[in-house]
Amino acid sequence: MSVSDRKLVLLAAGGTGGHLFPAESLAVVLNKRGVAVDLATDVRAAHFEFPARDVHLIPSATVRGRDPLSLARTALMLGRGTLKAFGIIGRIRPSVVVGFGGYPTVPPLIAASWRGVPTVLHEQNGVMGRANRLLASRVTAIATGFRALAKVDDAVRAKMTFTGNPVRPLVIEAAKVPYDTPRADGTLRLLVFGGSQGARVMSDIVPPAIEKLDAGLRARLHVVQQARPEDIDAVSAHYEKIGVAHSCAAFFSDLPVRMAAAHLVVSRSGASTVAELSAIGRPGILVPLPHALDQDQFANAGVLQDAGGAVRIVQADFTPERLARELTALAAEPARLATMAAAAKSAGTIDAAERLADLVMKTARI
Repeated sequence: MSVSDRKLVLLAAGGTGGHLFPAESLAVVLNKRGVAVDLATDVRAAHFEFPARDVHLIPSATVRGRDPLSLARTALMLGRGTLKAFGIIGRIRPSVVVGFGGYPTVPPLIAASWRGVPTVLHEQNGVMGRANRLLASRVTAIATGFRALAKVDDAVRAKMTFTGNPVRPLVIEAAKVPYDTPRADGTLRLLVFGGSQGARVMSDIVPPAIEKLDAGLRARLHVVQQARPEDIDAVSAHYEKIGVAHSCAAFFSDLPVRMAAAHLVVSRSGASTVAELSAIGRPGILVPLPHALDQDQFANAGVLQDAGGAVRIVQADFTPERLARELTALAAEPARLATMAAAAKSAGTIDAAERLADLVMKTARI
C-alpha cells in the first residue's frame, strides 16, 4: 500500500511531554497497523521527534487571566488556530482527529467538527480539564485514562470508553523488570523527580528530609534526583555533606529505566507519571501540584493511593519531617514496599495504546 493510499489519522496534542508521550504511543501502534499519522501541535513541540508523516504547527493559547483583555487575546489566538486547522483538515482529509488535551487541541477538534470529521478526545486525568470540558459535547467519542472520571454529566459519560493512558515503548520494556524487594540491611534505591513545575519543591524538601533519617538508613540510601539546573549544585552539596550516595541531573532521558530500578519513587502525580508508575509497578510517595483549578493531580494520586500503590501527601503537608517519617516507615517494611509495588502494577494498563487505537479505528470506521 502506497503512502497516499493509507488512511490518515490526525493527532492533536499540546507541546508538553504529558500530552505528546501518549500521542506518540498511539502513533506507533497506528503506524504498525498501516495507518498514516499526522500531528497538529504548537511551537513548543517543534523540536520533538514524533513518528508522524507530517507535523502541522497550529496557533493556540491558554487561558491565563480572566480580565477582558486576556480573554480577548486567547479567543483571537484560538480563532486563528481554528481557521488554520480548518484549512489543513480540508487539505489532508483525515479519517478522524484525536485530541490529547490542553488548549492546543481545541482548534483542530473544533475545525474537525465543522468539517464533519469524526473526533476522539482522550482525557488522561481523573478529572476532566477545562479544554476537554469545552470540547466534550462536540466530539464523537471520549477515551479515559482512569476507570472513573469525576464531575461529568450523563451525556458526556455516554460517550466514554476506558482505555487507560498509553505509555511509551520504553515504559513497556521497563514494565518487564520485576520489582526487586529491598533487603532489610541492603541498599534502598530512591528516585525523585518533579517535572518542570515540581523539581523546585523536591530540591527544597527531599535533601533536608533525608538528613533527618537515622544514620543507618542514610548509609543504605542511593538517591537519583531530578533537579532544576540552578539547584543541582546545592542538592548535590547537601547529599555530600550528609554522606548519601546520589546522582543528580536536570533531565533523565531514560526515566522509565530508572523508575524500574527504584525501590521507591517520590514525584508529582501528573497523568503520564501515574500511568508509567503503575505500568512499571513501583511504590510511590506522590505530591500533587497544588493550586490547579481542576485538582487533576490530586485525583490521579488518589487513584493510586486507593489501589494501595502510593502514599499521597498534599504539598502543604510535604515537609522534611513528614517525608522523613514516611521514608523511615517504608524502609522498615520491605514487604510493604513489595505489596505496594504489586498494587501499583494492578492499577496499570500496559495495552492502553492498543485499546485506544481500537477505539480510534472504530470511530473512523477504518
